[in-house]
Parts: sequence; C-alpha cells; structure tokens
Amino acid sequence: MIKFRAWSKDLSKYRKLDDISNDQGLGMFFEVQNGIGSNATSICYSINDIPEQFTGLKDVNGKDVYEGDIVQPVRPDTKSKIGTPFKTQKGNYVYGKWAARSIADNGYGVIDWYTGDELVVIGNVHENPELLGEDK
Repeated sequence: MIKFRAWSKDLSKYRKLDDISNDQGLGMFFEVQNGIGSNATSICYSINDIPEQFTGLKDVNGKDVYEGDIVQPVRPDTKSKIGTPFKTQKGNYVYGKWAARSIADNGYGVIDWYTGDELVVIGNVHENPELLGEDK
C-alpha cells in the first residue's frame, strides 16, 4: 500500500498525505494511464513540507515504518537491542522486505540489513535527532 506523511517545517508536526485528508489542502491523487506502467501517483504538499513514504515495513510492535523514522535493531524473540539506531531513508530499504543501516560506497551492497520484526521505531529525525547524536 502506498502511504505518505509530511513533516511540516512551519507547524513542527506531521501531517498525513492521503486521498481523504483535508489538512490544509494536503492530499494524494492517483492517475490511471493506459498501457505499460498503467498506474502513476502524484502527491500534493506544501512547499515547506518534507514528504516521507511508508517503507512497507512494520516494526516488531506492528507500527508502520516511514522514511525519516529512527529505528533500533532488536532481536525478534527478546527485543533486546542490537547495535545502534539508524535513520530510514530513500535508498536504504526494499519496500516491504528490509531496511539497511547503509549502502556500500559502490552502491551495490548493504551494511547491516534488518526485516521489520528486527526493528523498533524509537523516534524520527525531526523530533528526535539526538537519537542519532545530532542537535535538534
């Protein structure tokens, strides 16, 4: 399922992007085209918003994982932490399959990849940058 959310820099909060949201004119529009690649998606958001896509993953607690989320790798059976948290971002996940800590410099390999049941969402880059050792 394609889902988006948007971080509003102006309001310092998340807004949902979907086909029924009336949150200050935000919305998602679907266009259907004939032929190859029959579905196209367009989203509308404000200029000071940062759109973030759902990764297709749910964490160990069943929470949706979005781009911009900070996730902590955990053991699925005990939920004990493994390593350090990392940011989910474009290019470091395969939709609905796994997320990686990072991509190799050559662009062909991944470093430390985890499935949804090996991750827990602990925050996001906008509200909790300190979880990554960054300032707010």
